[in-house]
Amino acid sequence: MHQFTHIDQENQPGMVDVSLKDITRREATAESILTLGEEIIQYMQDGDIESKKGPVFQTAIIAGTMAAKKTSDWIPFCHPLPLEKCKFLITAINTTQVRVQCTCLTSARTGIEMEALTGASAAALTIYDMCKAVSKSITIDHTRLLSKTGGKSDFEQE
Repeated sequence: MHQFTHIDQENQPGMVDVSLKDITRREATAESILTLGEEIIQYMQDGDIESKKGPVFQTAIIAGTMAAKKTSDWIPFCHPLPLEKCKFLITAINTTQVRVQCTCLTSARTGIEMEALTGASAAALTIYDMCKAVSKSITIDHTRLLSKTGGKSDFEQE
C-alpha cells in the first residue's frame, strides 16, 4: 500500500529528503481545460484572442512560466528546482473550449510534476482573468497530470 510521502514516522508534515536520490532528467506535462463559450471563442484569430488587455494566450504563457518557476513558493513542501524548460501549447479543442498544456523539464533529484501543474493552472487563471469582461460563465473544468518521466516511475494518462 502506498504511503503519503510528506508525513514522517511521527505523523508530522515535512519535505521529503531527496539528498540520496540520483540526479536524473525529469519531464512532466499537465493540462487545464477551460470552457470559454462560443461568445469568447469567436474572438480567436491566428491562434490567440486579442483583448483590450493584450494577447490573451501569449500573456497566459508568460504568467504560466512565471508561476512554474515559483512553484516552491506556492506549494509548501515542493523543493526549489532548476527549471530547464517550460513550454506551453494553447489550442481550441472545439467551439467552446481551449486546452492549456504545460511541459516542464529539469535535471534534479525530485519530480517536476507540480511545476507543470502550477504552470497550466496559472495560465488557465490568466485566460479567465483576461476574458471575464466578456463572460462570467467561464469555467476551468479540470487540471491534471498527463505524463511524467524520470525518477522512480514513469506515468502516462490513459
